[in-house]
Amino acid sequence: MIDKREILETASALGLLPSIVEKDYVLGWLLAGINAHPDLADAWVFKGGTCLKKCYFETYRFSEDLDFTLRDERQLEEGFLRRVLGEVVTWVAEESGLAVPAEQLGFDFYQNPRGRLSCQGRIGCRGPVSPTSGAGGWPKIKLDLTADEKLVLPAVRREVFHPYSDRPKDGLWINSYAYEEAFGEKVRALGERTRPRDLYDVVNLYRHGDSRPSPAVLRDVLAQKCAYKGIALPTFEALQPHRADLEAMWANMLGHQLPMLPPVADFWAALPDIFAWIVGGVEAPQRARIEPASADIAIRSRVLPMGVPLRARAPLEIIRFAAANQLCVDLTYDGNVRRIEPYSLRQTAEGNFVLHAIRSDSGEHRSYRVDRMQGASVTGQSFAPRYLVELTSEGPLPVAPAASRPSTGGRESSGSWTSPRPRRAAPSRGTSPGYVYRCTVCRKTFERKSMDGSLNPHKHPRGYECPGRIGTYVRTKY
Repeated sequence: MIDKREILETASALGLLPSIVEKDYVLGWLLAGINAHPDLADAWVFKGGTCLKKCYFETYRFSEDLDFTLRDERQLEEGFLRRVLGEVVTWVAEESGLAVPAEQLGFDFYQNPRGRLSCQGRIGCRGPVSPTSGAGGWPKIKLDLTADEKLVLPAVRREVFHPYSDRPKDGLWINSYAYEEAFGEKVRALGERTRPRDLYDVVNLYRHGDSRPSPAVLRDVLAQKCAYKGIALPTFEALQPHRADLEAMWANMLGHQLPMLPPVADFWAALPDIFAWIVGGVEAPQRARIEPASADIAIRSRVLPMGVPLRARAPLEIIRFAAANQLCVDLTYDGNVRRIEPYSLRQTAEGNFVLHAIRSDSGEHRSYRVDRMQGASVTGQSFAPRYLVELTSEGPLPVAPAASRPSTGGRESSGSWTSPRPRRAAPSRGTSPGYVYRCTVCRKTFERKSMDGSLNPHKHPRGYECPGRIGTYVRTKY
């Protein structure tokens, strides 16, 4: 299990409660445990807003629930669920060090409006910042399970975004909805229940222009899902009567899941274009890149490159969130604060990482070297993009080849599941790795005991004192 400090530092950098970040950490390991169980790995298909956050876009709203569609309704039985999830939480405890006792599992079964069986489960878990005792009880992860769902497209195996230091070398994986199916399901949910998180999800998916699916494919997925549920295709006109209720719930349902809550009016205003694109086939707007340079490489990966200085990583994640939500950023740079519209992170031919943005006061294009950033904060001021927003992470990524998928464990002759050998414990402080940094000016390398790129005064190879005070991460040395 990671150190409490890692959760607190992440929460502070993102402006979230530590309990929200801790749940995000726990969710990654629970997904890994489900993927590692042979009875669940292919039979349960991950979906919902948490799927979007953990499998497609890390710069997204944090979520606290795990939603699955089950391929076999017979698995919605308490004895079966207690057995398999008991084995899952045992595996998770062994692999991660989290406290996830089987006796903290709970299940409530109910019939949905179509008379089909569904289940809401609860998994009690204590992580790095949870109180070890007290009247508050065990923090709970909610598990929504249903077999009453039409799967239109084949499920895909996705890597789980787990930005914590105990991420296994081969990553964490889960069987999930295809991107087009997740998008269509969100539009269906928006039309059926009109909740703030559905509006947030639909608009965000539409704004990821480079990941936007074909409207014909999305329309077909949506039509099949609505027909299965026995409801009409959603339209903007049908949502209008629910606007006041949605706006009233916006802050309460989303405020704790985001570093900064975007204005609900901006999200509502996007709906006419979205429905015109889905239903009417109206072409979505295409924006040019902000002054592209042939020597620059746009950074679009889910994880920032290791060459990005450590001190710039927290500000950049804040900036990526702001870009995804079309919010301006107050950037502290060279001792001054300027308000910007963020658009693109690029690496120059010289190896420098540069943020390209527009000054919100003057509309002028500016570029900022990330190693000179001193801080960033999201504002409540929204902006209408003038260029393609490239800062958001990639959406659908290639499915992992079958040969590289993590092992899902094995069965004994009795048919019970055998938990894999526990992971090697993290090294003690006495055997901690060292971190190698290279001065950005003279290119000399330095070993540090912690991931801190700040450099002490040192001599340049030519004999004078080097002005470089920031090192670029090179590698970890064990």
